[in-house]
This record gives sequence, structure tokens and C-alpha cells, in this order.
Amino acid sequence: MMENENKLLKIEDLCVEFTVNKSVVKAVNHLSLEIGQGECVGLVGETGAGKTTTALAVMRLVPNPPGKIVSGTIKFEGEDLM
Repeated sequence: MMENENKLLKIEDLCVEFTVNKSVVKAVNHLSLEIGQGECVGLVGETGAGKTTTALAVMRLVPNPPGKIVSGTIKFEGEDLM
């Protein structure tokens, strides 16, 4: 585990849902990750896996409605973005 001062981005238990046609779609389900200072990270996955939704959640740009961050924490350089 990285030292606190080296963490650039820390996401814990992130859940993002979209309501579509009265149904709830879990776009990101309990995602946790840490990125340290100077690290290069690639997020890969199939279409619809939640890569873009994760990035939108970090930037607080999930379209609401229909999307909503339902739980989790996002910290950038120790500052809570939620």
C-alpha cells in the first residue's frame, strides 16, 4: 500500500447508477483504486464496463438525471471531491 502523501487519486467503493425506462442500471459497482504520484495507469474493459462513467464520476460530471453517484468516496490529493 502506498504512503498517504504519495496518493494522487483514491477511489473507494464507488457505485454509479442510471435510471433508464424505470429500471436501475449499475454502471460502476463497488470500484476501489489508488493512483500514486508519478504513476501511469490505463483503465481497460469491454464496451459498457464503466470506464467513461468512472472518469465522469471523478470529475463530478455524471449526468443527473439519469445518472447518480449512490455511494463511495473520491479523493484527489487528499481532498474529498464528493
